[in-house]
Amino acid sequence: MRKRNIQIIIRLNAKEQQNLAKQVKKSGLSQEGYLRSLINGYVPKELPPPDYFSMTRELHAIGSNLNQIAAKANATGHIDKTAFQYEANRLRKAVQDIMEAVTAPERRTDE
Repeated sequence: MRKRNIQIIIRLNAKEQQNLAKQVKKSGLSQEGYLRSLINGYVPKELPPPDYFSMTRELHAIGSNLNQIAAKANATGHIDKTAFQYEANRLRKAVQDIMEAVTAPERRTDE
């Protein structure tokens, strides 16, 4: 892990400090992490809603069930493996898209 040994001190007025604190709280990051993201050209996203995590757990459970069904079906020979694999890939892609859309930082756009 890289060491950060350069300290920068900035002064803010009360309104700026409140705005920074509000944005940091929304992101769930530390103040330092939030500022580092901005410096590196990313605008951190807000924390996802609490039910986001339960939804992704549910999607993962569905995927696990599909894998168990596939294992049994492959053992008995009563499934279209290509069709099942297609659906399993769609499920994985959906979970990945949800996670990325909700948690990944976005590149800052200069207007």
